[in-house]
Amino acid sequence: MKSLKSVLIAVIAVMACSISVNAQIFRWGPRLGVEVNKMSFNSNVFDSNNRAGFTGGLMAEINVPVIGLGFDLSVMYVHRVNNASTTGTNPDDQTLVESSRFKNRDYIEIPLNLKYKIGLPVVGKIITPYVFTGPSFSFLTSKKEISQAFENKSFDVAWNFGIGLQLINHLQVSASYGLGLNNSIKKLSTIAQGTEIDGKNKYWTVTAAWLF
Repeated sequence: MKSLKSVLIAVIAVMACSISVNAQIFRWGPRLGVEVNKMSFNSNVFDSNNRAGFTGGLMAEINVPVIGLGFDLSVMYVHRVNNASTTGTNPDDQTLVESSRFKNRDYIEIPLNLKYKIGLPVVGKIITPYVFTGPSFSFLTSKKEISQAFENKSFDVAWNFGIGLQLINHLQVSASYGLGLNNSIKKLSTIAQGTEIDGKNKYWTVTAAWLF
């Protein structure tokens, strides 16, 4: 009987340790934030004139506690205001004309990041800085049409570079720069012939996530 109790206690202890380790390795939770056209480290980041949109969704993280290396994967809804610049020729005098128009777009965005947490002695359980980088895949959910000459592409790829802080082992606050790898706007037939497009998505994102 005593041996059976000892075995049960051992099994419970192993299960408890396993649950604790798994909780440290895999976590998930909500993630919310804003996207901005320009990044400056002051209150102007959140001015309405500088805000490009907002984002929200879920994030999952897999991390190895000892070495601090892991991944995070998010599924986010993104409302983005893009500044699409076009350069063309004035048909009247053949001079170059550059125009810029803001267009709202909605995406389902899936960023996948390699993340490295920098362990700090003494305060590591309270505050942990980290860096991350990885690709982001965006799928357009709003309408494609911009004008008779241009339309949005349905798929967009970017590469993210970011830094962040983990607070009290649950709250992660981060800032990242997304560098667009492809042009998110395309020309329609010959209407936009001779027009150069700078339509790559380039943006800063500031988010906060709470992981369980």
